[in-house]
This record gives sequence, structure tokens and C-alpha cells, in this order.
Amino acid sequence: MALRVVFMGTPDFAVPTLVEIVGRGHEVVAVYTRAPKPGGRRGLDLTPSPIEREARRFALPVFTPGTLRTTDAVGSARALGADVAVVVAYGLILPKPILEACPLGAFNLHASLLPRWRGAAPIQRAIEAGDDVTGVTVMQMDAGLDTGAMLLAETLEIGADESAGALQARLAALGGELIVQALGALAKTKLVGRPQPEAGVTYAAKITKAEATIDWRAPAAEIERRLRAFDPAPGARSALAGESITCWRGVVRAGGGRPGEVVAVDGGALTVACGQGRLALTELQRAGGRRMAAEALLRGWTPAVGAVFDPAPDPRRDHEGRLNFAAPPPSSSVTPSSRQT
Repeated sequence: MALRVVFMGTPDFAVPTLVEIVGRGHEVVAVYTRAPKPGGRRGLDLTPSPIEREARRFALPVFTPGTLRTTDAVGSARALGADVAVVVAYGLILPKPILEACPLGAFNLHASLLPRWRGAAPIQRAIEAGDDVTGVTVMQMDAGLDTGAMLLAETLEIGADESAGALQARLAALGGELIVQALGALAKTKLVGRPQPEAGVTYAAKITKAEATIDWRAPAAEIERRLRAFDPAPGARSALAGESITCWRGVVRAGGGRPGEVVAVDGGALTVACGQGRLALTELQRAGGRRMAAEALLRGWTPAVGAVFDPAPDPRRDHEGRLNFAAPPPSSSVTPSSRQT
């Protein structure tokens, strides 16, 4: 049985889900997304979200409200007569009246195996923490931060050298398939949620600009994971001789040295000493330049052995030097599950 669906989403990650819902014959009565952002060289052009572009391709009605907290917004949502809402990385807070606007409720697709990595950046944090597996979860939305009952979940292995961008694409495709499975089961009244366990909760805090700066005192393996976690955005960077260098890929090597010190420029890599071990940087980007394999970049740019990248303390590291993923972000008590990636 086809359902009447309100779809709420914004970035590329949400596109496969919208495509799958339309392709399986469900009626998308409205698409909610974030308003177009200024773009172009002068910031005068308005750039629609990936979801808005896809919705226009399907000739679906698009709404871009700045808030859903008003009486008019709630009334408009109810007037659509939808059976269910599907939310994928929308980016706006969904108040309780909106969550209750559809008789079958609101489903959220989250890019982790809940309760691990609740919050804004589950894909990046899973890679950064060195997880071997991740996945997607379809949950019934409530007023908490990704705390709703779990309906369906699917596991995916994380590749040893996989970037956040590559993992996101695989999770997005898997998520689209899982959502239509959930809608099919819902239409047959065969979908039962189960509460999230209290054990194993971690929080995927939003990535800050300060985190993009590499702390070379960290172990090489940890820095290598962060490079992949921050690819394609925001990138991991460090200053060398006053120039900002974005480090995209690296290989962990044995050895020592002063953290941040360039210990070798050969073999197609720029090798830097870390707090533990060394990192042979194999893909780099100079300020104003393009992303390049180190082998090509080093033909015309040869940093001196002994040069030192600027130190930069990691704001998320505790007094013992460990990253803390256990504590919820300060705003979690007032931020509904719709605000996640």
C-alpha cells in the first residue's frame, strides 16, 4: 500500500532516500528543506539545497520555512494530510506538534548504529574513533537527541582507508533502501520499535573549525583517521613556514622525532613525526592550490627536513591527552533528533 509522505531533508546524504521513496510509488505530498544559501563569487546567487534540486526534478512541492515553531507552520503541515513524515538530516528543530502532525508519526534515518554516535557528525566520529563497523538506523522520532525507538538497522563495515565522503555515499544508498523497507512494513502494520539500550551511548558532536587544525602530539594512527574523517570537509590542516597545508591522506610509519617535525621528504611522501610514530603524508594541498598526490606536489615544492609544523592543542582532548566521546553536547537536552547528519 502506498503512503502519503512528507519528506524533510537537506544535504546530498538525504537524496537517495527521497529517490527511493518516489521510485517505490509512495506519494510525496511535500518536501521540506533548508532555504537556498547565497553563493557565487559575490554571494548574490541563491543556491538551492541538493534535496530542493531533486524535488524540483520530480515536480514535487517544496517548502523552505525558517522555523517550524509557529502555529501557521503546524497548521500547514497538518493540512497536507500525510500519513507519515520521513526526516533525513533536515537541519531544523522539529517541535512536538510537528512530530505529531502525521498519524503514523515521524521516522528519522540516522547514519549510525544507535545508540552509538547520536548527534550531528556520526560518520566522521565513527572513522575518527577507529570503529570497524557502522550503519544506519531508522527510528521513531521523539523530543530527544536521537533517542527514539529503533525500527530497523543495517550494518556496514568501514574500509581501512575509507574517507567520510566515501562512507557517506555508501550509507546514504543503504539508508534509502532501509527507509522504503520501513514504509512497506508500516503500511502492513508490521513495524514494531524497540527502545534504545542505555549502554553504549556516545555522542557525535558537531565538528568545529578548531578541530581541523592537526595536533601533531597525537599518535600517528589517530591523526591518520582524522584526515579521513575530515575528508571532504572541513579538511585537516597545519601551518608550515607560515603557509596553511591541508593534509588529505597519510600512512602510519614507525619512528620518532619531535612532534610536527618533517623527518623525510622522499618516496613520494612528506613524513612527519607525531606523538607516537610518524605519518607519511601522501596527498596534500597547498594554500590556494589544488589537492594533489604528494609525489607530484613535491616535484616543485620541497620543505626542508627539520622544518616543524606549528603545534596546535586539540580542544577535544582531556587532561590525559585522550579524546572524549562520552559526554553529550551542551545543547542536547533541548535539541530534538531532527538535528543530526
